[in-house]
Amino acid sequence: MHEAIGMVELSSIGAGYDVEDAMLKAAAVELLLARTICSGKYIVVVGGDVGAVESSIKAGLDTAKDSLIDHLVIPNVHPSVFSAIPGTVPLTEEDRKALGIIETFSATSIIECADAAAKAAEVKLFRIHLAMAIGGKGFLLLTGEVGAVRAAVEAGVVPAAERGLLTNKIVIPSPREELFAEYI
Repeated sequence: MHEAIGMVELSSIGAGYDVEDAMLKAAAVELLLARTICSGKYIVVVGGDVGAVESSIKAGLDTAKDSLIDHLVIPNVHPSVFSAIPGTVPLTEEDRKALGIIETFSATSIIECADAAAKAAEVKLFRIHLAMAIGGKGFLLLTGEVGAVRAAVEAGVVPAAERGLLTNKIVIPSPREELFAEYI
């Protein structure tokens, strides 16, 4: 499992490919995600040890120039963040308790929110959606006991709220089962 995650969000698709290449050449990182996202933007997400991720992101920033929208490096990232990005986290009947949702104006900021939420309480982070079909926004879904979900959501919104990027936060104490299947 990776120690750190890094992400660069760009305003140009062409610059995105250039940045991705520079990032992958700069350090031994694993490419977790690279693609176009809504509003004609491009994201690159990498994982690896802290030093490699920092070096990779630095190379990306040096290459991005005026195309940079946002970036992050999270050392010691919560392990659940990695499996929630592709949405491959299975949910059992016992997992389907309270539902927590955090929504942000940018794809990058939702990664910070997910890490903070997962570290704050015993919850199951099962989906991080990065900007596809939602106008460049990000959202996350998590579940657990009501109190834990409330604590995770309150802690999770802090990074986005501090930067003026929080769109919404919701806790649904006893959601219908269909809500766990109704995500993009």
